[in-house]
Amino acid sequence: MGNSKLTENQLRRMPVYLNYLKRISDKGVNFISCQEIADANFLNQEQVRKDIALVSSINGVPNKGRDVKLLIRDIEKVLGIDNENDAIIVGIGSLGTALCNYNGFRSYGLRIVAGFDHNESLIGKVINGIPIYNLIDLKKINEKLNVKIAIMTVPALAAKEVANILINNGIEAIWNFAPIKLDLGDKVIITNMDMASSLASLSHKLYIKHHENKGDKNE
Repeated sequence: MGNSKLTENQLRRMPVYLNYLKRISDKGVNFISCQEIADANFLNQEQVRKDIALVSSINGVPNKGRDVKLLIRDIEKVLGIDNENDAIIVGIGSLGTALCNYNGFRSYGLRIVAGFDHNESLIGKVINGIPIYNLIDLKKINEKLNVKIAIMTVPALAAKEVANILINNGIEAIWNFAPIKLDLGDKVIITNMDMASSLASLSHKLYIKHHENKGDKNE
């Protein structure tokens, strides 16, 4: 396995590979080539080959490819999901509630153990087995849980304040779904999920497609 640090784009492709490998493993496929991975996921074969070489602990077998189960193990290790990590969700509105009800996190080594909010009507509820606490009790609760990862789904105006509360109470990594990009320096690892940009990109591509279709009809 290579020791090179993966780029952001390579990291984004790893779950694509992992999902595909798990699907074919469930179907009884034991070996796979980089070309087959690339073709199945509409990716460049050379790009896939370089990505796999960085994470794989084994060489491919001539005319067979790489061992699927071992490749799954290697990718899970690189992504840090070979062992389960606990996480909390902060902000139990519509999105936070939906994430509480999403059971797919376990496939990526993430177990949601608690939710936090300021809304008194939510305190004490249990959503999909996840207890909801008052955010002011975070210090006391996290002294017991010792969670290092937080998923934050709060309004933009509250995001920085809540992020600082999380940092001051033991959180080392934040998955930020708030509609604002946060830069908290080196105090915490943060990934900003910009859904507005993704939607804008989708809308623009749809606009271009319709515009091109109209152009074809006018020719």
